[in-house]
Amino acid sequence: MSSSRIPRWVVQAALCAAVAGATVAAPAQAEPLWPGGPDVPGVPAIIPPPPPEPVVAPCGTEARACLQLSTNQAWLMDNGEVTYGPTPMSHGRPGYETPPGVFQVAFKKPFHWSTLHNAPMEYAVFFNGDIAYHIGPTEEQSHGCIRLTPEGAKAHYEWLEPGDIVEVVP
Repeated sequence: MSSSRIPRWVVQAALCAAVAGATVAAPAQAEPLWPGGPDVPGVPAIIPPPPPEPVVAPCGTEARACLQLSTNQAWLMDNGEVTYGPTPMSHGRPGYETPPGVFQVAFKKPFHWSTLHNAPMEYAVFFNGDIAYHIGPTEEQSHGCIRLTPEGAKAHYEWLEPGDIVEVVP
């Protein structure tokens, strides 16, 4: 063996070190070793994170829509399972309270004009006389209607049909 040649094992060790250094130095996203634990690049999680908790609404299995007045939240449902929500909502102010109960959707209109309050009611879904779902400011109470965000009102309008059950809980 001549002094100018590098032994094969030295070359192999240097190559392995370079490859190992490249993988450690490369930025990578890793799952934590345990839920809430540290991220170690290139190392898979030992314990997978727990699945997310199922969304549960406080209404019965017959309800196609569920409204909870105390939390100002609304859900869409199918056979007791939540399909949308919770989404923020507002309801009737003192003197114009939205009553709890079980109701049926009477009719819906993509754009309704309230002659009673001289106001627009976009994506209106009527379920209790003159009380309806529609787009409106969720941070302000109404004259009894359920005000939803534009996304929430559209989802309710598209999901609900005349005859569907709307359950309003305190």
